[in-house]
Amino acid sequence: MNRPARSLHVLLASAVLVTVALASPSTAGAGPAPVDGPTATARARVAADELMSSYEPTKAWFPSSWWNSAVALQTIGDYMQRTGDRRYLPQLDNTFEKDKGVFPPGYLSGDPLLGNFTSRAIDDSEWWGLTWIQAYDLTKNRKYLDMAVKIAEYVEGYWDPSTCGGGVWWNAERTYKNAVTNGLWIRLTAELHNRMPHDKRWLGRAQEGWNWFTGSGMINSAGLVNDGLKDDCTSNGDTVWSYNQGLAIGAGLELYRATHNPKLLTTVRRLADAAIAPGGLVTDGVLTEHCDAPGSTCDDNGKQFKGIFMRYWMDLADTTHDHRYTDFVASQAATVWNNARDAADRLGERWAGADPNVFDWRTQASALSALIAAVPTSQPTRSLSATTDPALPVVMPAAAGATHVKVTVQLQATGHEPLQVAVRATAPAGWTVTPARTNVTLRPHGNAVPVHTSAQLDVTIPAGTPDGRYSVTATATSGSQLSFSTRSDILVAHTADFDTGTAAETPWLYDADGSQSNGVQNRFADGHSYFVYRFPFPSDATSASATLTIDNEFAVQVSGDGQQWTTVATETNPYHDGENKAARTFDLTPYLGADKTGYVRVSDSFPDDGWGGRVYHVTATYN
Repeated sequence: MNRPARSLHVLLASAVLVTVALASPSTAGAGPAPVDGPTATARARVAADELMSSYEPTKAWFPSSWWNSAVALQTIGDYMQRTGDRRYLPQLDNTFEKDKGVFPPGYLSGDPLLGNFTSRAIDDSEWWGLTWIQAYDLTKNRKYLDMAVKIAEYVEGYWDPSTCGGGVWWNAERTYKNAVTNGLWIRLTAELHNRMPHDKRWLGRAQEGWNWFTGSGMINSAGLVNDGLKDDCTSNGDTVWSYNQGLAIGAGLELYRATHNPKLLTTVRRLADAAIAPGGLVTDGVLTEHCDAPGSTCDDNGKQFKGIFMRYWMDLADTTHDHRYTDFVASQAATVWNNARDAADRLGERWAGADPNVFDWRTQASALSALIAAVPTSQPTRSLSATTDPALPVVMPAAAGATHVKVTVQLQATGHEPLQVAVRATAPAGWTVTPARTNVTLRPHGNAVPVHTSAQLDVTIPAGTPDGRYSVTATATSGSQLSFSTRSDILVAHTADFDTGTAAETPWLYDADGSQSNGVQNRFADGHSYFVYRFPFPSDATSASATLTIDNEFAVQVSGDGQQWTTVATETNPYHDGENKAARTFDLTPYLGADKTGYVRVSDSFPDDGWGGRVYHVTATYN
């Protein structure tokens, strides 16, 4: 049985890749020329499908972040609008219908939700307003635009000229005026105006907001946007986050479309040029968040900031066609694809690929925006892709004899003509892949819904192969123009030994479900979520065990097939602060399946209070 997240990914992925090596840029504005449209579309599609494998349809969001979910869905809207793919419209509507009501704190947000996607967090409300405008653009269904108007009317009540001469408050308690809330306000009201004939109300609000924002002092002398204002209404000089800079650019662009005032575009260019100038937001040619620095890790909010910047940088490049801005798009997309992507097509927090990198749906959504920005506005006429399942299989070898691994190559295509596709596989020296070549035919019917088929590979790993990670590559080609390479990184290991929340955890993580990881040595499952590790012990194993360093309110279950579970440990005390942290060993021998595979599942023994089982380190051994 394949890991569920990857299974959904491969069923949905569809792309084209011309296999050209792209060098990472060394300076802002320099780097590779834009890749062709089918290739750029391919990369965005693969990444979008991987992102949507984390969408949770019951609560209709991405667990467990409220405003982050709005941004992720808006990013998927950008992807669909840019590529012509329409597969995810049902998920947008699912979220709209299920989450527009009133909800208590802790269900979807730490704050109570007041209905119509509003809460005490004014910026959260604005993110949802922009998401529903994007849905309206895609569908022309008026209900989405009407919802955005309701959200704007709610936010309008927090515009307050009695403090600092204007601006929207960040929260309902009216404690802070900042860049993100007001950048969002300008963009939201300008977008409403540009979609509502004869509107004057929202245009007036957007102009008023822009005039206040640009005069507030939050834009410093270097043209960079500081975070907000102090109580005396002067700039606090706080961190220049990329999303604040991007929103200022995006706000000015949308207002420029409404008014055609060239002074707006002049200001936007100043903001953009400051971002990529020395001392701005770029390190060695790569967009870099303050929290991307060595020794730091972005929190769940910061993980998505760079993607928001790239969303509005895409708008800038489309509007101006300035080569400095389009070159920057190309260089960011290239470095994300080449340096921040693993074999499972997950995209990391650090776009330059610095180790250790962090991967989750938030980092996926963020980096996806860089790939979308590289997609041309004209859609490709056809595409071809290949992905592998499993992308990160584990082999725990027997004492003697070769080991066999099944790898499925999923092929997908869009277009209007049949594609004859040849699949060729390569492996490390001494390994065998059967068949080494196979041919398939795909018959696509446009861009909106890719068609797919698959090819099965049998990989033979010789006895005595040292522990390590090995790549099996499959390349699909059709004619002289379409070629896509994918790889399966096979981990050979006699012992599992990894920290959670790291890349080393990934091959063993069979099912992440709704669990979360906030960084190195951290994976937890709250409520009715869980996570499962899979250990494929060899056929000659006579005993096996797993040791978990675990705390809080955990329940541990084991299985031999990943279906039938036996509870082996339950924390009966409501621990919240890790005071019960300990390394606990579980004998898996009685529970191993016929193929000697063992599964360990961790969940929450008190599902109503949010302090579920948390694991820091895992080892598994066999004899």
